[in-house]
Amino acid sequence: MKQIVIISGKGGTGKTSLTASFAFLAGKDAVVADCDVDAADMHLVTELVTLEKKNFFSGYEAVIDPGMCAGCGDCVKVCHFDAILPEGDVYKVLPVECEGCGYCARICPVGAIEMKKLKAGEIYVARTRMNSLLVHARLGIGSDMSGKLVAEVRKEAKIQAEKIKTKYILIDGSPGIGCPVTASVTGTDYVVLVTEPTLSGIHDLKRVIEIVRNFDVPAGCVINKADIHPEMAMQLRDFVNHQGLDLLAEIPYDQNFSKAINEGKSIVEKKDLPVSGLINGAWKKVLENIS
Repeated sequence: MKQIVIISGKGGTGKTSLTASFAFLAGKDAVVADCDVDAADMHLVTELVTLEKKNFFSGYEAVIDPGMCAGCGDCVKVCHFDAILPEGDVYKVLPVECEGCGYCARICPVGAIEMKKLKAGEIYVARTRMNSLLVHARLGIGSDMSGKLVAEVRKEAKIQAEKIKTKYILIDGSPGIGCPVTASVTGTDYVVLVTEPTLSGIHDLKRVIEIVRNFDVPAGCVINKADIHPEMAMQLRDFVNHQGLDLLAEIPYDQNFSKAINEGKSIVEKKDLPVSGLINGAWKKVLENIS
């Protein structure tokens, strides 16, 4: 089983649209993992039937039992996050402000503070109309556990892939260079980098390549909207070749991408379009590179 991750240095490059197309082409041979947990949207084009739902717990938050609280205020003095406020003669914790360090619980003289596991999100396993499984997640409001949630989504995707013996795990990674990206790339077999011919596109591609190099994972690049700035596209092409990356495809700007998304479909389902053939060719190159 091979793990293929699709990432980009910035949002809006077409990363998820490309992943959805790959998922359609792979069909039942792939389990898809939507690891863009801060803005998961793969479900918009895959038409899901949820099979399983699991709560994701990570970290702790303090909870004060008002019936036990002595109102001494010792917890307020040691809280560096201003997460504890008076409520009448006792105190309460503001969950959004609490960082879960546990200092208040350790110094409470009457043991009125309990550190409870924090529900940081939910993980779903669903059947798609593409005859494949999709593992995706919903990050809790205000949660900063996106990197850990990505790791859990990938773990669940691997469990499902081993259970049904698929050939591939397709991972829609997070944009940027933060912890979710690192969690998306580590341990994979091939990385597909999606970029566009803009100054920010080139700049962000350079940054994300550094992450890929750190994990020593082979990679290829797709230049999306390649015709919006031909000179910049040429710079990108030269840069990709200089870095020793596979140039998987140069895809021109096409409004049918947006139309397909609005219809809840991937662009390759419109088989008569030139871009569909280019993406199909890119997928074949990916398979050749991991065989």
